[in-house]
Amino acid sequence: MTPAEYRQQVHKDVLNTIERIKKVDPGIDRFFNDSAGYAVFARVGKAGFIFAGGVGDGELFEKGQVVGATSITIATVGLQAGAQEFSQIVFFKDPAALDRFKQSKFEFTANASAVIITTGASKGKNYRDGVLVFTHATGGAMAEAALGTQKFKFKPDGVPETKK
Repeated sequence: MTPAEYRQQVHKDVLNTIERIKKVDPGIDRFFNDSAGYAVFARVGKAGFIFAGGVGDGELFEKGQVVGATSITIATVGLQAGAQEFSQIVFFKDPAALDRFKQSKFEFTANASAVIITTGASKGKNYRDGVLVFTHATGGAMAEAALGTQKFKFKPDGVPETKK
């Protein structure tokens, strides 16, 4: 697959993810409409036993328009076993939080503030330090009690880096 074809596939997957998540929880629309921007990762794969890692590619949106490619890298350690795939959306409340992300200086503890997408999950949820994360399981199973980090990279109008 060429880089251009890969980018098109990621874009298609991202749009499908947004549509699917809006159907599961229509209340999430307020974050799409009111945030300074959001990063959408359609497919994040994670696997491991004691030590686990994961990667995924996505797109960053600002004012509803794609402004570039982004990637996520996950590393965790602890009591864990299995493999899973999930979608993740990171909403940025204000331009300052969005700018930190665009400078690839953005990371946080894995699953620290993630909201699992179910019907009504977005109701009453609010930003924490200018960021709100929603995840939606798409496959696999993983049992875990682990600590770790999620790191992100951003490339303006670029091709995602991890190319699964």
